[in-house]
Amino acid sequence: MPTLEAPITAVTVYPERARITRRGKAPLDGGPRLEFAGLPVALDPGSVRVTGAGPALITGVDVRTEWHADPADPALQALVEQRRADQATLDGVLDDEAAETMKVDLLTSLAKRSGSSFAKALANGTAEPSRVAEVTDALSSRLASALKARRALSERIARLREDLAALDRRIEAHDNRPGRDSTSVIVELEISDPGAEAELELSYVVANATWEPGYDIRVRGTDVTVMSYGLVSQQTGEDWPECELALSTARPAGAVVVPELSPWYLDRVLPQPGGFVAAAAYGGSGGGAPEAARKRFAPSMAPQLASVEQGATAVTYRVSRPVAVPSGAQGHRTTLAQLSLTAELGYVTAPVLAEEAYLRATVENTSEHALRPGRASVFHDAEFVGTTVLEPWAPGEELELALGVDDRIRVERELVRRTASKAALSGQKRREAEYRISVVNHGPREAVVTVLDQAPVSRDDTITVKDVKTSPAPVETSELGEFTWKLTLAPGATGEVKLSYRVDVAKGVELSGWRE
Repeated sequence: MPTLEAPITAVTVYPERARITRRGKAPLDGGPRLEFAGLPVALDPGSVRVTGAGPALITGVDVRTEWHADPADPALQALVEQRRADQATLDGVLDDEAAETMKVDLLTSLAKRSGSSFAKALANGTAEPSRVAEVTDALSSRLASALKARRALSERIARLREDLAALDRRIEAHDNRPGRDSTSVIVELEISDPGAEAELELSYVVANATWEPGYDIRVRGTDVTVMSYGLVSQQTGEDWPECELALSTARPAGAVVVPELSPWYLDRVLPQPGGFVAAAAYGGSGGGAPEAARKRFAPSMAPQLASVEQGATAVTYRVSRPVAVPSGAQGHRTTLAQLSLTAELGYVTAPVLAEEAYLRATVENTSEHALRPGRASVFHDAEFVGTTVLEPWAPGEELELALGVDDRIRVERELVRRTASKAALSGQKRREAEYRISVVNHGPREAVVTVLDQAPVSRDDTITVKDVKTSPAPVETSELGEFTWKLTLAPGATGEVKLSYRVDVAKGVELSGWRE
C-alpha cells in the first residue's frame, strides 16, 4: 500500500485544540488504497476529513493507531538503554555500600567489647601489653579502611545519582517528540484512470494545542495604542513547519490597580476567651517612584499584522507570513492586530489608604475588535508601568487603565478635629472627627482628580453614625459610607475636601473598629 507524502500546509489553533491540514500528490497506479502515515496518536478520529482532486472517488476512510513498547527515536532509545545500565551500576554500588556499613558496625561493636575485656585483663595482669596493642592496632586499621571505603562509595553514589537525574531530564525533553506510536489514515479509492495522479487533502483535530491573547498597551498623551498578539503553545507530538497559521476564537466540540475602598464598619466589642479583646489596626503607606525623564525615539517600525475574519460568533486571525511552531513550544508569539484609540486622562486618590494620586486613563474601544481576556503590559510614554489582566473588552465598552503614581499631584489627609465625651444623664459615649483633604496640582497642565473617602458604617443598633457632613457636596455617595468628589485643578491650584461625622455609643458598649 503506497504511503502518501503529505506535509503540513496549514494549522488553525483554537483556544483548546488545533486543526491540522496536510496536502500531497500520489500516482494512482499503486492500487486503490493510499496511506497517510506517521500522524500523532492525539488526533481525534471523529475529526478526520479527506478531500481530493483527480480521476477517482473516495469510498472509505479508516483510522488506525499502532502502539509500541519501545520508542522509535534512536537517540531516545540510546538514552533509555544508558539509563538502565546506569541504574544497574547504581544498584550494585548501593549493595557494596550496605556491605561496608555492616562491616563498620561489626568492627565498631567488636572494638567496644574487646576494649572492655583488654582493660580488665591488663588490670589483672593476665594479658601482655604488646599483644593488646597489636590487636587494637589491627582493629583500628580495619575500621579505618572500612570507613574510607564506605565514604568513597557514598561519593560515587552521589555522582551516579546526578548522572541519572541528568539522563532523566534529557529523556523528558524527548517525550514530546514523535515516537514510534503513531496513527495512520487509510483512504479507499475507486479509480477511473490508473495512469493519472490525484491530490489529496487530509485534515484532523488534535488536543494539547492552545493559544491565548496578550497585549501591549502604550499611552502617549491621550493617544492609546493596543497591540494584540497570540501566544501559541503545543504539545501535540509533531512539529508544525512553516505554514499558514490561523488563530481562532471559536471553540469546537503580579498588577496595576486603582485603589478601591472597602466598607468601614463599627461594631460592638465581644469578649474573647481569656479576657482579651481583638484590636483593629489600620495604616497607610506612601512613596511613589519619581517620574522618569521623557525620551525621544525615532519612529518605530510598523508591525506586520494578521488579516481578520469576523464570523457570526468567532474571530479568526490569519498570520500574514508562514510560521513554524515546534512541538513543545510554550508561548510562541505572533502579532495579530493594532488598535489606535483615544484616552481621557484623570487622577484618582484614596488618601485614607495612601496619600498618592494615580494617573488613570479611561479608553473606549472604538474598533471592531472584541478582545479576549489576557495579560497586558502597560507602558506610559516610554516607561513600563506594570502588568494587568485585561477583561473581555467589546466594541463600545470603556476600560480603565492605571498608569502609576504621579508625584506632581500632592495629596494630604489631615485630622483637624477630634472629640470624645460622655453624656451625663444617659451615659452614652460620643466621638466626633473631622478630616481635611488637600490636593495640589504641581503639574504643567490642568488635572481632574477623583477623591475617595469614607465614613464609618454601623452594624449594631447600639452604635449610631450621625451628622455626616461633607464640603463640597460629593458627586457620588454609596450606602456603605463611600464618597466621591471630582476636583478640577489648574496648574499650581489647590483643592480641599472636608468630611466630618459623629458616632454615638450606648452605655456599657465598647466600640470596635474605630480608627483615626
